[in-house]
Amino acid sequence: MRSRPPLALAIPAAAVAALVCLPLVYLLIRAGGGGSDAWDVLLRARTSELLVRTILLVSAVTAVTVAIGVPLAWLVTRTDLPGRRTWAVAAALPLVIPSYVSALALLSAFGPGGLMEGVPEIDGFLGSFIALTLATYPYVFLLSAAGLRQLDGSLEEASRALGRSRTTTFFRVTLPVIRPSVAAGSLLVALYAISDFGVVSLMRYDVLTRAVFQQYRSLFDRTPAAVLGLLLVALTVIVLLLEARARGRARIASTPRGSPRPAAPVALGRWRWPAVAACATIVGAALVIPVGVLVYWATRGVDGDVFDGVWAAAGNSLLASGVAAGAAIVAALPVAALAVRHPARWTRALERTSYASNALPGIVIALSLVFFAANYASPIYQTLALLVIAYVVRFFPQALAGAHGALLRVDPRLEEAARGLGRTPRAAFVSITARLIAPGLLAGATLVFLSAMKELPATLLLRPIGFETLATEVWSATGVGSYSQAAVPALVLVVLAAPVVWLLIARPEASTAPVTAEPPE
Repeated sequence: MRSRPPLALAIPAAAVAALVCLPLVYLLIRAGGGGSDAWDVLLRARTSELLVRTILLVSAVTAVTVAIGVPLAWLVTRTDLPGRRTWAVAAALPLVIPSYVSALALLSAFGPGGLMEGVPEIDGFLGSFIALTLATYPYVFLLSAAGLRQLDGSLEEASRALGRSRTTTFFRVTLPVIRPSVAAGSLLVALYAISDFGVVSLMRYDVLTRAVFQQYRSLFDRTPAAVLGLLLVALTVIVLLLEARARGRARIASTPRGSPRPAAPVALGRWRWPAVAACATIVGAALVIPVGVLVYWATRGVDGDVFDGVWAAAGNSLLASGVAAGAAIVAALPVAALAVRHPARWTRALERTSYASNALPGIVIALSLVFFAANYASPIYQTLALLVIAYVVRFFPQALAGAHGALLRVDPRLEEAARGLGRTPRAAFVSITARLIAPGLLAGATLVFLSAMKELPATLLLRPIGFETLATEVWSATGVGSYSQAAVPALVLVVLAAPVVWLLIARPEASTAPVTAEPPE
């Protein structure tokens, strides 16, 4: 292995990092070019109100998802809960339902013309909070469950032997050890809530993302949209710093040798069936009821023409998401290989820079690509290629984490041995390394595919004329209150996403590697 990376690796990696940083460059150029107008937008009372609303929503959703996800993870991993393996899968399956589909289910049940007559309407903050909480708690649940499974049971046994109660042991021993996992799940939830556009738009709750979209669509001057976009980036950076601080203070304890010793399941006793009822309530609210509401509306007043449009939209979604998943993995490989096989300060910095898009909402990425394509790459403006580029930039960290983790698990001496037997570097990579990293690459590509299928704001702004996806079909029909028309594409989206989510749950490397929000150390 050479200490100096080849140009054939360094140049593509630098080009990918530059592409990922384009949105931030655009925001700085647009906001800086606005001069005093940018400061006027920043100092408006309306801007402060939007910022406070965004912080309130993100804080509430993050706190409640932790309150749901951590106890649920403890029940399915550390207790004798009846059917706990079934509940472990069922509690993660709400990932198949995009947050704006959860909002659609709530609106079609409690909104104007919904199923529940006489019940107060759910919209605004309350509706946004419920929809985002139900859609994002699986992030905390999955990572907390993974942390609990890796916890050495002897730590809790030692605490119990010293006379501490189970409650005290959980808060003094278990929770501090799994805090990095809880913090990582909370980070994913917070980033999702910050960047969400579909839920707040359908619920008509004004936050920064909805304001950016409205400013972009209603005004020729896009400086206000850029300033509000920079506020979103600043808020995201603050969240990343808070998570890093919480994670940095945590200490993960483990046995000095071998794998952690599992602890004996905690007997729930008379709390067994209340615990089952709690699990059923969460899964019912997040999965069963939304799907049931969609099925109800899909069977009412839908004609054959709707399905023609849905099949076309499904084909478009599969095409764009599939191409984006493949392109993201191809783009991630040189960056990951540079950081893993040629570690240096500048290669690690390049990799960390490539994670910048994780801090950018889809609507900000879309705005930047519109600007650069219209001014410097007009042939791809309003084409499928630009939409695919947006997906790659938006979800590049997921592909990069998958590629990085896969390469770390491959001993470079295997490739060196193949080269010592006379194989060329390319042949050694294809025959040895490529085969070994294939599962990790597939995991990253799978997550990019799922995320692109559900992406809404970037698709709305960048799709070619007449190019509808399942996400835009749901958004358009819900915006005019046509729940029957919206339910059909929503159900098709859930059906297409379900096998992908099942793959992420069933494959350990698929469910853990790509979810990091920052580059692995």
